[in-house]
Amino acid sequence: MEKKTINKLKPSFTQSINVAKQWCNDWEDELLSDEVLADRIAELLKTQNGTRGFFAYALSDISCTLLDKKPFPLIFKLREEGEKIVDIVVKNFIMSSAQVINHQREQNTSYEAISSNISDRCIDLLRELDTKLVTSKVKEIIRNLDNMGNSFDHSINYDEEQKKFIKNKINQICN
Repeated sequence: MEKKTINKLKPSFTQSINVAKQWCNDWEDELLSDEVLADRIAELLKTQNGTRGFFAYALSDISCTLLDKKPFPLIFKLREEGEKIVDIVVKNFIMSSAQVINHQREQNTSYEAISSNISDRCIDLLRELDTKLVTSKVKEIIRNLDNMGNSFDHSINYDEEQKKFIKNKINQICN
């Protein structure tokens, strides 16, 4: 097996997605141990693009079961990263939960299922992270939900149905 690492100190978003995919596949094929995978991901998480790319892939690809199985060494490394990880997982949780409602309205059941899966993976992962950080971030989201939205610049805020759905999903984190 050839060593699959990132040659650059600052990988691009696309490089990060690709390397996360390769490592996840190698882990699924039992070519990487839980510990080696966790160490590699920890290196990837040192950059913003690495963090974004890892979660973009690991949360959205249905064939990557890494965040479903949640090996302890990975959870340990994610906890070590603290607030940065809680922040990106909560953002993905909020966006994917709101998208579930959009896809229901468009009657796009395949996209609805993907968004729902991402939301559920985020809930499961948030249950494993630092409780105080998660609680603090969720409270902040609830306070600011009226000013949050579907667009990058928040020019289109979440509507009442989306906000209600997000709040109901937030309750699942505690259960």
